[in-house]
Amino acid sequence: MNADKPASLQGLSVAILALDGFEQVEMTGPRQALDAAGARTCLVSVNPGEVQGFNHDKPADRFKVDLTLDRARPQDFDAVLLPGGVQNGDRMRTILPAREFVRSLQAEGKPIAVICHGGWLLVSAGLVRGRRMTSWPSLQDDIRNAGGEWVDEPVVRDGNWVSSRKPADIPAFNAAMCELFAQRVPAGQAG
Repeated sequence: MNADKPASLQGLSVAILALDGFEQVEMTGPRQALDAAGARTCLVSVNPGEVQGFNHDKPADRFKVDLTLDRARPQDFDAVLLPGGVQNGDRMRTILPAREFVRSLQAEGKPIAVICHGGWLLVSAGLVRGRRMTSWPSLQDDIRNAGGEWVDEPVVRDGNWVSSRKPADIPAFNAAMCELFAQRVPAGQAG
């Protein structure tokens, strides 16, 4: 893929799973990259209304929820983005429909992009065994204990997954995410 020309994601539908307390730049930066490449992004959360972004441990902006998790159908999405944030990641992993959502996407081999504390959902969904990934350093024991290989690198690509550590890695994460997502045929166009 030509590094000077961003991947085209025209027609791709991407779910972004977030709860109050997500790390704002880990949602907005990747979302802007996806939108700029032609993807349709959908902010999915547990409750309707808005979700509260955070800048580390301080409240930041609020964002409109496009779809509630109980109405989100994995088959309607081509990929998922899991932003981090301690509160977001820790709460998201406890929500059964969120675990089922990522399990369903994984079962179909759909791309999963995860950054920072977003990896907790994949651990709790039982998807990490045998996978190589990175995250915020405090997740390394959880990932290893779940049977994954944790590495301290800005971006890690493992099959249909791309993972990243922190906000400083977002430019590299965005490039790798868009490249991975570009390999996916949009839902409804296969066959």
